[in-house]
Parts: sequence; C-alpha cells; structure tokens
Amino acid sequence: MTKASATPAAGTPVAELGFSAASDELDGIIEEFESGVVDVDRLVDRLQRATEIVDELDRRLRRTRMQVDELVPRLEAIGRDDGGGVGDGGDVDDGGEWEEPGDEDGPEAVADGGGAARGGASAGDGEGETPGLF
Repeated sequence: MTKASATPAAGTPVAELGFSAASDELDGIIEEFESGVVDVDRLVDRLQRATEIVDELDRRLRRTRMQVDELVPRLEAIGRDDGGGVGDGGDVDDGGEWEEPGDEDGPEAVADGGGAARGGASAGDGEGETPGLF
C-alpha cells in the first residue's frame, strides 16, 4: 500500500485539506509515479488528483502572497507613525548608521564602532576581536 492510498485525506476534496495534508498527499502520488508501480486503471485518477492538489496549493500560495504584500506596507506605516520603529527608541542617523538613544558621539563614533570616541578599543589597536565593547 502506498503512502497516498493509506492517507485518509485521499478521498477528501482538495479544498478541504490543510496545506500540509495536501502537500503530503501530493508527495505520496509523486512517490507512486516514481516507483513505476502505478495501477493503469488508476493512473488518470491519480494524475487528476495531483493536478487538483497543485492547482489548490498554488492558489493558496498566491492568495497568501497578496495578503502579505497588502499587510507589510500597513505594518511599515504603523512603524513610521510611531516614531520610526519598535524597540528602545534607537534611530538611524542621517548617514544611515544605527545610533543608540542618547548617543552623542556623532557619526565619527559610529564609523569606528564607537569605541575610540568613548575610550575603548578601536579596530586598529589590536586589543580583542570586538572593539568598543569593554
């Protein structure tokens, strides 16, 4: 008995299957075809079922993509309305570099990792792998 014929979903209308169940059934049908042991009397039925599953999964993926494309700009707009982001209030300076809240060192500190301007190690002084952390 193959995976597809042992699956209770095999007789369920494709539109009623969950994505995973439909995908699993499709995998079973593909295994059946690849094994070369396909009952000739069921060949067209199995091929038709595989086509229905592929069409349904494709439809769901396209619908999901459209929903994501619609929701992401809304989420981004909410972030802009709230002052630019979620979190601790950090911001991006005019040069595109991240600045922590209250960071008054300016762009020079950001460019060298912030360490040299605060008395920490800089990238060129050979003190450790992570400059400016200690």
